[in-house]
Amino acid sequence: MNLVINTTNAPAPIGPYSQAVVANGFLFLSGQIAINPESGEVIQSSTPEETHQVMRNIKALLLEASYEFKDVVKTTIFLSDMSLFVEVNEVYGSYFDGNFPARETIAVKGLPKGVNVEISMTAYKG
Repeated sequence: MNLVINTTNAPAPIGPYSQAVVANGFLFLSGQIAINPESGEVIQSSTPEETHQVMRNIKALLLEASYEFKDVVKTTIFLSDMSLFVEVNEVYGSYFDGNFPARETIAVKGLPKGVNVEISMTAYKG
């Protein structure tokens, strides 16, 4: 049976999807963008701050489901432009202890609410 994860510590979905779902030890996190869950405002003051907000949202979902960054096995990063790669990578990497998950990073034509960064993750506890 799947368990839907929902927390007010991460932004509410802006479409017909769940924030995260647990299935057979896997936690599937929907893509997170830089929305401050308290204010509902999109954070775009700088690429590093936008990325930190995305990672804080992810952390809130991981914690709600009793997972941690060390449990993440796969990440997908979507960027509005590949020129943001270095800045995003620096912030993203600071949330892990050195055992990094598998990952791909792709540039896309557009992201929800005009953001520059969206990140989704899959975590596992076996």
